[in-house]
Amino acid sequence: MAIWIVYGLPATLQAEQTLSDDAVDQLTQNVQNELNARQNTAQSTDELFPGATVAIALPDGRVMGFATGFADLEKTIPMPVEARMPAGSIGKTFVAAVVLGMVADGKLDLDDSVARWLGDEPWFERLPNGGTMTLRHLLNHSSGLIDHVFDEASGFANDFRAQFDPDHATDALEPREFVQYALDQEPLFRAGEGFRYSETGYILAGMVIEKAGGSSYYDELDRRLLQPLGLMQTSGMNRRAFTGLVPGYAPKARALFGSPYKVADAGVFAFDPSLEWTGGGLVTNSQDLVRWAKALFEGRAISPRYLDEMVNSIAQPEQGRDAAGRTFGYGLGVNVVGTSYGTVYRHGGFFPGYNSMLVYFPDRGIAVAMQINADATKIEEHIDAMLRIIMGFFSEAQ
Repeated sequence: MAIWIVYGLPATLQAEQTLSDDAVDQLTQNVQNELNARQNTAQSTDELFPGATVAIALPDGRVMGFATGFADLEKTIPMPVEARMPAGSIGKTFVAAVVLGMVADGKLDLDDSVARWLGDEPWFERLPNGGTMTLRHLLNHSSGLIDHVFDEASGFANDFRAQFDPDHATDALEPREFVQYALDQEPLFRAGEGFRYSETGYILAGMVIEKAGGSSYYDELDRRLLQPLGLMQTSGMNRRAFTGLVPGYAPKARALFGSPYKVADAGVFAFDPSLEWTGGGLVTNSQDLVRWAKALFEGRAISPRYLDEMVNSIAQPEQGRDAAGRTFGYGLGVNVVGTSYGTVYRHGGFFPGYNSMLVYFPDRGIAVAMQINADATKIEEHIDAMLRIIMGFFSEAQ
């Protein structure tokens, strides 16, 4: 797959893509109308779409925020533009960036054997491909490990469900315990010779970060990324209560894991959300997400050398093609997608009660994020509709 890497837009391109105030007003109206229409239409179908936020970061850095529907269906509270929600696996982009920052500091090497850092763990010899997998394999999902969250044989779903059984309630699951679900299993393939999305691999990456850094993952994240970049609405999910957190509705997680249907109320989660940890593990909002995409993919979060590693470390350059003809590859914490708009960097996120999507266009300097406070939505269709309007508008504006 050909990849066009743009670390910072040339001044001439930024000038060409800077919109007048009138044009921004028209774009705002078009996006808001489409967002409202999609939320209204969903109410007449079987899709649960309580509310959503959308944010756009323009080439010149301006950020636009939108909201539709309800934050709380029962209380009929409108969705605020600044609403915070879990971002699910979009958090993997942050994990990969922390690793790459540590590589730049000389604390890690992408081709370090995982055994170098975790080989003294009592369970390590039982880890599939433990002796051959590297940090790079963990980050681009080429380790050969299962995904403990959605592997039916792993036992994770039953253990998670037990937390909500009043007759057999158990303690909250500890993220580092999740490695146990992969132990003593046959690897899916030899390390580096396939692709299978794996939450388990990212839990191991988190353990490596903490061993090499000598501090918690969330401390490293705050120090290296959140504080320097001013991402003040983004926090590690290591507690239950968050200012600005809106309720989430979880028909999918209730069916899979027996979670509550309404997973948060009055800013407090109904269960301990820390179980996601380095599989995602962040509460944020759409506006912070697009600011993050701009900082990451324009070379302000990590240096250009390591951004190059992030988007080019694809084990199988054409891992898939969907019905729309898009090609997919997975680098270090990011999907690299070939679309009719050109190459796109993106990541989706599922967390009980929420769906999120983040998209960045490297040849335009445009980032778009969407979050919905339900977990069984058609978020791919909804954000694609947003992108058609946004990218079409910029094409017409040239």
